[in-house]
Amino acid sequence: MIVASTIVAMEKLTQYNPQKVIDLLTERLTFERNGVKLYDAIIDKMSLSNDDSVARMIEQMQEYRDEEKEHEEWLEDQVRALGGDTEQLTEMAELVMRESKGIDDVVLDGDNDVFHLLHALLTAELADNAGWDLLVALADEAGDRDAKKAFKSRLHDEEEHLAFVRRAVERLARREVLGEEVALPTSP
Repeated sequence: MIVASTIVAMEKLTQYNPQKVIDLLTERLTFERNGVKLYDAIIDKMSLSNDDSVARMIEQMQEYRDEEKEHEEWLEDQVRALGGDTEQLTEMAELVMRESKGIDDVVLDGDNDVFHLLHALLTAELADNAGWDLLVALADEAGDRDAKKAFKSRLHDEEEHLAFVRRAVERLARREVLGEEVALPTSP
């Protein structure tokens, strides 16, 4: 679900170490920016598929891509509001870039097999869920209800993405391994 970007004060969350909060938000921002690129590349490659069931997935994939973009823009606003630089590669942003290289190699560097693309995206969505889950837990521990609510809203989006991609990978595996005729998911 795409929601309007609003600034969350995060006063309690930033009380102890505001720079580390900016670092974690910048890590999420870097991951979400990459997520948009991944979805764009996968959607482009899916549109070239001769498999009608793959083509029917594109509309839902576009919706998830747009949610990733909303997360990116929201995080940019939050980082700026806390005094951070959205273009700075913080320690955690650099780490997530290194961690994502294998996924990028599959999706961005020429692999066109839809099963491979969605398998790589599944890995990205697992990491994306974990990143938002960490922010929810930290906000909860800090007693920052507004930050927790904002993070949890985006985590909910990511949980939906994960469930959809997981179903697609499972069905493609059943098709390829067991020879089953399966319909790929077209909605959450």
